[in-house]
Amino acid sequence: MTKLAEALIATDIELTSFRPITSRPQLIYLVFGANTYHQEAVFSIASALAKAGNADDRPFDIQVFSDKSDPYRQLPVRVRALGADTRREWSGPHHYPFRCKHVLARKVLQESEKAVLIDTDTFFHDSPMKLFEKVRPDTLLCNAFQLRYSDCKETVLYTALAETLAERNLADDQMRLLNSGVIGLTRENAQTLDTSIELMDEFFPITPGAITLEEFCLGVAAYRSLKVEQCTDVIHHYWSRKQLFRAKVRAWLHKHGHNPTSAEALADTGNVSMRIPRPATWQRLMYKSATLAVPQPQRQFVREVLYGCCEHANEFDQACSAVWWEKAFTNAEKRMKDPIEPAHLRQWLDHWAVRRLLGRRRTAIYQHLIGSRSAR
Repeated sequence: MTKLAEALIATDIELTSFRPITSRPQLIYLVFGANTYHQEAVFSIASALAKAGNADDRPFDIQVFSDKSDPYRQLPVRVRALGADTRREWSGPHHYPFRCKHVLARKVLQESEKAVLIDTDTFFHDSPMKLFEKVRPDTLLCNAFQLRYSDCKETVLYTALAETLAERNLADDQMRLLNSGVIGLTRENAQTLDTSIELMDEFFPITPGAITLEEFCLGVAAYRSLKVEQCTDVIHHYWSRKQLFRAKVRAWLHKHGHNPTSAEALADTGNVSMRIPRPATWQRLMYKSATLAVPQPQRQFVREVLYGCCEHANEFDQACSAVWWEKAFTNAEKRMKDPIEPAHLRQWLDHWAVRRLLGRRRTAIYQHLIGSRSAR
């Protein structure tokens, strides 16, 4: 056993007391900081409950390690306090926040035979038990495979580490990089996390700006020693297009936040789909033609605003309208390389062709964009 493992076993920092080792699989969330992350976690948990079936014989437990307990008071979960001092210690000598994930997973496996740590920006489209079925001896469960190491030769993770990893026989160009939105292990393979933590501490100073160092080190720790499974068939991890999915989650919470485990709320989790709510191809072609009369500097802005004006039958897709408007505004400012002042925005929206395309929605779009800028 490494010194790191001994230290974790000996320390129970700000956590409630540990139970005897349980054979019940543990679904784990690590949540702290902005309310957005707590909103994501509540919805992810609700989607897990919805897909798990009968609550009376649910064969797994859910634990939330968090700086807040209130968001989870109506959910059948065990909330375990996680204060700033604990997070600071878990982030290690270089204060790398994602290191906390591996420390937490390692700690949970001290008391559990099987655990899956899952990011908050996820939701289930199959039973969580399908995740646990993939967690077997000598297997690491991750969210998804990504590129091979050889495909990343221009990144600091390659230029700074490839030679060292090869010399120590830890990795080569054929290693698959992993997405760690899900980390699942059995207790007997917990030492993989000891290795990944030690690699993070060693490599962090020589890989500046590598925010994916955590999942990279997990892949190195498992390479050649564990079989790696992925689980995109069970969960959707919306690390891309995040603002659209957050809008869907907020709409679900607005509707069901008062009772997130009601039959209606759980059923509605299935209506928050992995679909990107964009206009159909024929509509996008129509927008392109219709905006030809708009002056060229604002043409792309108006086309993107129209994405948010498309009507969707699904109420949670419809909730994404304002996100499209905000994205159109942000993209326009990037193209202009300068902030767009309110008077300038109003001038764009008052163009006769834009007035015809947007109609009465122009006022709501203008007010929302100016308001969202003030809230930044």
